[in-house]
Amino acid sequence: MLKLDNKPLSYDRAFTHAGIQYPANWLRLASLEEKKAIGITEVADDPWYDQRFFWGVDKPKQLDDKTETVDGEEVKTTGLKTQWSATQGQIAASLLAPSDWRVIKAKETGTNIPSTWKTYRAAVRTACNARQTEIGNAADVPALKELLYGQLTITQQKKDSEGKDVVDSDNLPVMETVANPAIATAWPTPI
Repeated sequence: MLKLDNKPLSYDRAFTHAGIQYPANWLRLASLEEKKAIGITEVADDPWYDQRFFWGVDKPKQLDDKTETVDGEEVKTTGLKTQWSATQGQIAASLLAPSDWRVIKAKETGTNIPSTWKTYRAAVRTACNARQTEIGNAADVPALKELLYGQLTITQQKKDSEGKDVVDSDNLPVMETVANPAIATAWPTPI
């Protein structure tokens, strides 16, 4: 991040310094020496953290629900597990909604729902239940974040049939890409 007079500067935005108006493209076109000459410094960006799961760097939000007494009244604070579990229910409802009319039509007309739709709808409910259980089992906030937003695959050292690390002839680890075991159950593919 670039700063001038301890204020951040943005690329492609005009700025004024010492009574001089600099155009929006000046930071992109100026050399390092030109920037330093007017007092621009480069500093590291503030550390990034996922605000869905953390209050700040290394400050995780509350994982489980918490009830405490404040001024003689019980106050319940909802934790991330409850919030993300509810989100899974909302996702399931949105996946089921486009086919709800098929269920209503079948009930009203006394006909059957096609088996592919019954199978899909059951798979959505099963996936939702599995995901909610997985969320409930998350050990900590980083594990919950990995469960919901981690990479689908990971690279790790290959293991032999006895569970020992595999190395090549130069004694270097043999790596393989595998499905991430810490990822939540996948939603079924919509029909």
